[in-house]
Amino acid sequence: MKKIFFTAMCACTVVLGFAQTLPAPYATTPTKKNSKVIGWPGGKTPVAPAGFTVTKFADNLHNPRWFYILPNGDLLVSESETNRKKSANDILLYRDADHDGVPELKDTFMTGLNQPLGMLLLGGWFYVGNTDGIYRWPYKPGQMQITGKGEKIMNLPAGGYNNHWTRNLIASLDGKKIYVSVGSGSNNAEHGMEHETRRADILEINPDGSGERVFAAGIRNPVGMDWEPVTHTLWTAVNERDSLGDDLVPDYFTQVKEGAFYGWPYAYFGPHEDPRLKGQRPDLVAKTIAPDVAVGAHTASLGLAFYTGKAFPEKYRGGAFIGQHGSWNRSTFAGYRVIFVPFRNGRPGKPEDFLTGFIADESKNEVYGRPVGVIMLRDGSILVADDAGRAIWRVSKQK
Repeated sequence: MKKIFFTAMCACTVVLGFAQTLPAPYATTPTKKNSKVIGWPGGKTPVAPAGFTVTKFADNLHNPRWFYILPNGDLLVSESETNRKKSANDILLYRDADHDGVPELKDTFMTGLNQPLGMLLLGGWFYVGNTDGIYRWPYKPGQMQITGKGEKIMNLPAGGYNNHWTRNLIASLDGKKIYVSVGSGSNNAEHGMEHETRRADILEINPDGSGERVFAAGIRNPVGMDWEPVTHTLWTAVNERDSLGDDLVPDYFTQVKEGAFYGWPYAYFGPHEDPRLKGQRPDLVAKTIAPDVAVGAHTASLGLAFYTGKAFPEKYRGGAFIGQHGSWNRSTFAGYRVIFVPFRNGRPGKPEDFLTGFIADESKNEVYGRPVGVIMLRDGSILVADDAGRAIWRVSKQK
């Protein structure tokens, strides 16, 4: 059971058996500290724990953000960015048939998309989460390219504050439903809740786009979604709100409970009321549930993949990797790394660093790149999409 304690200066939420202490709002002055991406010098890579090897799987990409693996093992990579005029708006295909970490084939799988992120193959259809909706195309096994306009099965509100244009999607384990993540259109509803319809939600639809309903609400910017392998429950990585201070509000990683309300914009991390909307919806503040795992304020936690392979040591099996794109609203950098959350019997433990070294020189605000999507390959290695670094990194067990 979660217990909430309030004091004049801070709040303490007991999560996973250990305390998550939250500072008071504005305990520090909200700060802007934007990173400057300088790229990776030759021979330089991110840093993994001892016993792992980090290599470059691919480079010279145009903002690679997300992954999907086809049944034959081919890897798909969606390329898109906030600036629509510069966005590649495509999906690339890589084939590494011998699993040596060096793709023998690179091709363009799709073009002409609209800020794509999530991808899904289900029932003979290939789905793409564009910023303005979910589209699908007929797909045949082994197909190397998809062309045509496709069928739009779901309209979604396009655009959004602070890069909340991404739309991820994942199928239910029985293939009967699709879940769609849609971030908020603002930081804390400063433009009015009338602009937040069907946003800050995880939506559920049938594979043909019908039957839409809100599966879970009040989730500011859910991006990564994956199924926990023991309990078979849906989990998500969430990018929380800004401008309340260095350590508010923690981004989080949580089980997505059907019908639950996670607080945005009225409350955060349980029923802690956002002072900017004080007194507006006490009913929703009261029903806000606390998420499972805090992963650091302003870390921009986006990517998510549970590890179901056997190549990594036992401690990693069943745990979750989370890509943290990195902060801008904090006096010192947070994120710019991939973290690992161990699991035991379907329940998470304390997060720990896994892939670091993305920060080049914080005194100059310089970073080499920024990690986003994470995926496990069939050989048990993992890939990390580094959009700003224009690269894909492969982490494998040292031989």
